Amino acid sequence: MTIEARIRELGNRHRSLETAIQQEMGHPSADSLHLKALKLRKLRLKEQINALQEARSG
Repeated sequence: MTIEARIRELGNRHRSLETAIQQEMGHPSADSLHLKALKLRKLRLKEQINALQEARSG
């Protein structure tokens, strides 16, 4: 898998997590622990994306 393909894959997962976070926040009884876990996974994906972008550019 190329770096570009991996970045796209991680970006898709990042967007999916954003959607899941927004849906969870829309619930009146949102689970704060679940939200925190989703946000942490999203942050880790963003860090991976940034690292790959830096490696790609030099």
